[in-house]
Amino acid sequence: QVRLVESGGGSVQAEGSLRLSCEVSGGPFMSYVMGWFRQAPGKEREFVAAASWSGEATRYADTVKGRFTMSRDNAKNLAFLQMNSLKSADSAVYYCAAGSIWPMERPLDSADFREWGQGTQVIISS
Repeated sequence: QVRLVESGGGSVQAEGSLRLSCEVSGGPFMSYVMGWFRQAPGKEREFVAAASWSGEATRYADTVKGRFTMSRDNAKNLAFLQMNSLKSADSAVYYCAAGSIWPMERPLDSADFREWGQGTQVIISS
């Protein structure tokens, strides 16, 4: 059974940084496209970033492009989300997700991911 566990969330001031980690166990990590999503109170879950199987290709939501960087360490079954220049609008529960699809003709969305972590809370204070 595949298990995803996020860590690294917390509370920081605006313009600060956080690094989220996602550890995957119980499945072939290199066979997964990895993604990060977030959900703020009263809002729908939204795509944040994704990395292809090798990590050479990445995609970002426009709202985080230039501030967030996603990476993965296939030797350690880990995915990361480095978040810089954080804003209050980035406050949300962040979820790690694993899937097998990297569509070329459309954006990634939550339906492309079948395995999910429990989430880690990120709070940005202004």
